[in-house]
Amino acid sequence: MVSRQEVSAWRPPVAGVVEVFHAHFTEHAYPMHVHDAWTLLIVDDGAVRYDLDRHEHGTPHDTVSLLPPHVPHNGSPATPEGFRKRVLYLDMTQLDAGFIGPAVDGPDLVDPVLRRRIGQLHTALAHRGDELEAESRLALISERLRGHLRPGPTTRGPDPGRGVARTLRELLDARLVPGVTLDEAAALVHAHPAHLVRAFSGAYGITPHQYLMSRRIDRARRLLLDGQRPGEVAVATGFYDQSHLTRHFKRVVGTAPGRYARTRTGIRVRTGVS
Repeated sequence: MVSRQEVSAWRPPVAGVVEVFHAHFTEHAYPMHVHDAWTLLIVDDGAVRYDLDRHEHGTPHDTVSLLPPHVPHNGSPATPEGFRKRVLYLDMTQLDAGFIGPAVDGPDLVDPVLRRRIGQLHTALAHRGDELEAESRLALISERLRGHLRPGPTTRGPDPGRGVARTLRELLDARLVPGVTLDEAAALVHAHPAHLVRAFSGAYGITPHQYLMSRRIDRARRLLLDGQRPGEVAVATGFYDQSHLTRHFKRVVGTAPGRYARTRTGIRVRTGVS
């Protein structure tokens, strides 16, 4: 079978939408990673299987999937033909942190109206000058998502046992570009290095290194779509050099930084590998 991919991505001038990402993958499997934004996903062809918070989920054709920020997940084709997907990355102005718990508990939503509105929003975002329409559609989508999640008194609160892991995550966020060694982190968090790794991995289902790399890649995606060169982006996001960025970027996103950057015009890039 020929492995193929089509990718297009751009940053629309619409508040609340961090990035639009369209892709067709036949074989690419995403490793465990996190995003700093909400991932609103619809699959147009095929299906995706993914793990979120140690539970397996799937995306049949009529499903809307909402993956919360900072919660590790992966993804791979659930059919031999792969999958074609459209993704919106939404910032915290659309859904605040109080919705994360309910989204973890029920990320897949069967709602034809919501799905249709998301498709209409993708269409509006593809055309400059339709920003008002896009903003209006986004407002309706966010309202409907909040209705599905309905956070209330039973919404998950902070787990006191995750204090060490949460402190390390805050440190990694603050040191995203310069980074931090494990010994430095252990000294700052006042925990043994081994305990620090176990606590973080146990709390979030992802290692500190994977978390840091995926956060850096998130930032790299934004800078590439802003028109910066991959070499400049590598330096700006804390990677050792461009090859270091490329290795991790391809592993998470499924395409090289330079090819990804060229999609910002909205022109899809096709590749075929035997």
